Amino acid sequence: MKKKERLSRDLTLGHRIWQYRESYLLMAPYMLLFFLLTVIPVVAAICLSFTDFNMLSWPDFVGFENYLRMFLDDKTFLIVLKNTLIFAFLTGPVSYILSFLFAWLINELGDRMRPFMTLLFYMPVLGGNVYFVWGLLLSGDSYGIINSLLMQVGILNEPQEWLVNQNTVLPVLIVVQLWLSLGTGFLAFVAGFQNTDKSQFEAGAIDGISNRWQELFYITIPGMSQQLLFSAVMQIGASFGVSAVITNLAGFPTTQYAADTIVTYIMDVGTTRFEMGYASTIAVFLFALMMFSNNLIQGVIRRFGTED
Repeated sequence: MKKKERLSRDLTLGHRIWQYRESYLLMAPYMLLFFLLTVIPVVAAICLSFTDFNMLSWPDFVGFENYLRMFLDDKTFLIVLKNTLIFAFLTGPVSYILSFLFAWLINELGDRMRPFMTLLFYMPVLGGNVYFVWGLLLSGDSYGIINSLLMQVGILNEPQEWLVNQNTVLPVLIVVQLWLSLGTGFLAFVAGFQNTDKSQFEAGAIDGISNRWQELFYITIPGMSQQLLFSAVMQIGASFGVSAVITNLAGFPTTQYAADTIVTYIMDVGTTRFEMGYASTIAVFLFALMMFSNNLIQGVIRRFGTED
C-alpha cells in the first residue's frame, strides 16, 4: 500500500510539473542561480566549519573544535557577538517602528507632496557619498563639523575622536545606521498604506471608529500583515548584517573591536588571517541566529494577523 501511495504521489507530482511546465521553465533561471549562489555556498560553509582550512592546503577535518573555540576560547567573538546583538535589538526594532511611522505620516500628505517626501526619506539609501558626508561630520579634529559646533558652544574643550574612542564609536555608528535604515521595508509600508481599501474606513466610521489612531490600530495595521512581515524580514537581515557603515567610517577592524559585528569579524578572520574553516564556523552560527530570529518574528506577526 505504501509503495502504491508513493507511486501515485510521484505520478501526481510529475503530472503537475508537466501541466505547469511553462511556469517551471520561467522559474528555472532563478532557481539555478539560487542553487549556485545560495544553496551551494551555505552547504560548503557548513562543511568547512568542521575543518581547519587556510585556502592553501586541503581542509583538515577537526570536528567540533572550531565551535568549541568560538564559544570557549575566542574572547573577540564574544565582543563582536555582543555588538551584533546591540545593533540588532536597537537598530532593528527602532528602524522598523520609524519606517512604519514615517510611512504613515507621508501617507497623510497630499498626492503631490507624498512622492517627494518618500524620495527624501529614502534618499540616504541611494546616496553614494553618504559615508563621505558622515566622515566630515564626525572628523576627529577641530575641523570636524560636530566637533567645531560643540567647541563653539562650550560643550567640548578639545576635539573628540568619535570614531576611534572605544566609548563613543558604537553609539555613533548606531545613530548613523538608524539614519540609513529607511530602505526597502519603508517602501513596503508606503505601498501598504496606499493599497489600503478606503471603503474599510467608511465601514469603520459606521461602527464607531472616530479618529486616525483607531483607524490605524483597527483597520490599517490588520490589513497590512504582509507588508509588516516583509519589512520585519528585511530589517532582521539588515540589523544582523551591519558591516558597510563600520568599515567605511570606523575602519577595519575598529579599535579593540569595540564596534565590530559578526560580519566584519568573519571578514577579518577569513580574508586577513585566512582561517576559512573558523570563518565558516562563525558564518554558520550567524546564519542559525538569523534563521531563529526570522522564524520568531514571523510567528509573532502571523499570529497577530490571524487573531485580527
